[in-house]
Amino acid sequence: MSLFTNLFSALPWSLLDTIMNVVAGLGAILLTYGIFLETERRQDAVFIVASACLLVYSIWIGNKIFSVAMAGLMIGSLIELVEILIGRHKHSA
Repeated sequence: MSLFTNLFSALPWSLLDTIMNVVAGLGAILLTYGIFLETERRQDAVFIVASACLLVYSIWIGNKIFSVAMAGLMIGSLIELVEILIGRHKHSA
């Protein structure tokens, strides 16, 4: 047990910083993964989760532009997902 205590006490980040970096990494991975999804419903759901993760991270680091971009992506994906679920989503040809 003392090996783990010594190992983790030497890490350069606090626990909260580590959690925020994991959340940001998860958001980046999900955002990339969502691009390759074929099903639009799944893609929008993944984009909502990914942008929420990155929004939390951008608020944490205090980047206003990144926060606005992620909030916009999250709201846009949420609107499109709701439109798909209620049957009002149309594609323009």
